[in-house]
Amino acid sequence: MIDRPERYDIAVIGAGIAGASIAAELAARHRVLLVERETQAGYHTTGRSAAIFAASYGPEPIRALSRASARFFNNPPDGFCDGDLLAPRNVLMIAREDQLTVLEAMLVERAGEAGIDRVDAAAITDMMPLIRPGYAAAGMIERGAGDIDVDRLHQGYLRRFRATGGTLTLAADIKALERSPTGWTLTAGGFSASADVVVNAGGAWADDIAALASATAIGLVPKRRTAMIVTPPSGMDPDPWPLAVDIEEKFYLKPETGRLLISPADETPSPPCDAQPEELDIAVCIDRIERAFDLKVRRIENKWAGLRNFVADKCPVAGFDPIAPGLFWLAGQGGYGIQTAPALARLAAALVEDRPVPADLIDHGVDVAALAPDRPAVAA
Repeated sequence: MIDRPERYDIAVIGAGIAGASIAAELAARHRVLLVERETQAGYHTTGRSAAIFAASYGPEPIRALSRASARFFNNPPDGFCDGDLLAPRNVLMIAREDQLTVLEAMLVERAGEAGIDRVDAAAITDMMPLIRPGYAAAGMIERGAGDIDVDRLHQGYLRRFRATGGTLTLAADIKALERSPTGWTLTAGGFSASADVVVNAGGAWADDIAALASATAIGLVPKRRTAMIVTPPSGMDPDPWPLAVDIEEKFYLKPETGRLLISPADETPSPPCDAQPEELDIAVCIDRIERAFDLKVRRIENKWAGLRNFVADKCPVAGFDPIAPGLFWLAGQGGYGIQTAPALARLAAALVEDRPVPADLIDHGVDVAALAPDRPAVAA
């Protein structure tokens, strides 16, 4: 027996970084419900992210959101967290001789961006002593990047959300989403709630949620990303090293509290699920890493996989659905969701509330049209 639905102004589906951040932005001015299908918030993509803040990373709409998020990461609001959100970590993109055309094109695209420089093979060896002699012909360094404390960021948003009166409901897998003249009704087993606006921040399940609402599908494709922790060579301290990434993103190696986090940077399409690493991806990762670095992977200390969710142009979708009134999309962040969360949450909150986009976002080049659900890359 389902009781009469509890009434909210806004219901946010999904308590990962996207849902938690927009819910925190809205809760001070509205009665907000944050609904999560798992028994803990951030169980899937957010909880498995080895995120780094790199303003040069991704297509231009992503880079604009990252630039607009930098101030938050470097100077979080008072009381948001009990420590730094960023720890300094340069990003080194490395290119073999046969990849130099890709490198030069990237350097042209990023020309004028702060902290970006071309580096030669000798400089790469100085910065990354594990690189095999003769492997890298040149590269691009981004200085001023940093490791993101993902849990501290996520918990900061959840803490702010609760402090301003928000309600978090866990273990509520939405089974029905119905629109009436008075708003939306959400149903999950014995749980029911109603709201004027529903924010679809469902990550890999966002298109499934849209289907429940008879809304537009955005062609979201979850893609599996594999990662593992290994031991560095004896006597070497990796902590000062940069994150080293293949210029075509075929692998990366990242120092991680005295260990090395390695990944084949795989993007294998997957249905929405609790992603797990596959042996083939692990083998591919080890092969690529050992070819590029003087590192023999003898033992894997930990391994995992997560889903990164993309639409065709690999940019987020933020805006009201064109055919389902009151359904707002906040999905498709791909591998950029953590580093863009502060700016994207503020942008999305402004759009939900039908108020002007904050001026500082516009100053950093954030373009609402490039993120709209009805843009050509999504509508097609």
